[in-house]
Amino acid sequence: MATLPLELGKQFASLGADTVYGEQQDIDGIRVIPVALAWSGFGAGEDTSGGAGGGGGGVVIPVGAYIRKGDDLRFEPNLVSLLAVGIPFIWVAGRALSRIIRALKR
Repeated sequence: MATLPLELGKQFASLGADTVYGEQQDIDGIRVIPVALAWSGFGAGEDTSGGAGGGGGGVVIPVGAYIRKGDDLRFEPNLVSLLAVGIPFIWVAGRALSRIIRALKR
């Protein structure tokens, strides 16, 4: 049982930009370096009769890529993913701001 969490950790450690985009690429003297937002979690357990189980999951969102051409380095975002990732943050910030304004009006 002690090795189950270690095995699950090894499986999920490989999640990242390589999972979504692949390795960095050199195309006609331009280097493309992928960027992704990744997180994962897993768990394992054992009951009193000796039965064991575990599971996990992960999410990787492609955020964009760094484009390097000579000495010039710039970030090219994946706009759809950035909007999808940004919506919850905007919602939370809006809720917090509305509560602060309501509290200040009292």
